[in-house]
Amino acid sequence: MQNYTSVTEFTLLGIPNTQELENMLFVLFLAFYLFTLLGNLLIFLTILVSSNLHTPMYFFLGNLSVFDIFFPSVSSPKMMLYLMGQSRTISYQGCACQLFFYHFLGGTECFLYTVMAYDRFVAICHPLRYTIIMSPRVCTGLTLGTWLGGCLHGSILTFLVFKLPYCGPNEVDNFFCDIPVVLPLACADTSLAQTVSFTNVDVVTLTCFFLILTSYGHIVLSILKIRTSAGRRRAFATCSAHLISIFLFYGPVMLIYLGPASSPWLDSVIQLLNNIVTPSLNPLIYTLRNKDVKLTLRKSPLNYLYKE
Repeated sequence: MQNYTSVTEFTLLGIPNTQELENMLFVLFLAFYLFTLLGNLLIFLTILVSSNLHTPMYFFLGNLSVFDIFFPSVSSPKMMLYLMGQSRTISYQGCACQLFFYHFLGGTECFLYTVMAYDRFVAICHPLRYTIIMSPRVCTGLTLGTWLGGCLHGSILTFLVFKLPYCGPNEVDNFFCDIPVVLPLACADTSLAQTVSFTNVDVVTLTCFFLILTSYGHIVLSILKIRTSAGRRRAFATCSAHLISIFLFYGPVMLIYLGPASSPWLDSVIQLLNNIVTPSLNPLIYTLRNKDVKLTLRKSPLNYLYKE
């Protein structure tokens, strides 16, 4: 057995080359974070209390809103403290928790977008059988499967990374703990962990992306068969918001885990887009491009009381 001193905490180095901009970044990211929480909470509550939105599509959208509340909360609070000049250290257990929940929720989102694409495929390609195929029991099972799949994905990656010994240095070259910045700090051979972990991320990401492209390939072929232009526009409108969210999510993920190595500053910027900016855009995407949600949001509580 080799003697080594185990690391009990890590030091987060934050976003490179932003030492003079910390106050401005704090205000900016706090605004994004609060908008994300309030916007997604509003979407979730609207779907929950509005009976006309109790359909499979909005059931999955409600789950996406819950995800977009939790996902930025993995790294944002600690980053806010860092930008305020508070403690820049994170405990060993806290670092492991960050990595687990980041990939747990990230894997869940991959699976959820895939399920949402399947829902749109059934709605457009098999409209007469839609209510039978996407029954409440099936929707619940698919949703539970996304969260359980994400949990398994995050557990495997966390086990691979933190079963290795860490004896120093303990400086994480980012604003939160993730595989590319934590693994190089291990005091052992990381080749197996790197291969398995990145293969795991690649397989999950590319498989989900391929299934989404397959669904939308069938959707496009079905839409082109619609004779009226108004019908084609309605069909495309039901998918446009989902497609925008998919590209906003998969773009940063592929750059981080599937693209070539880049500078720490660029990696941090991409992570910020994925962790903070994208979750704040989903409420805008789904409200601005969704007639049902916009009509429901326009109804104030006073209108409901007046009708009663």
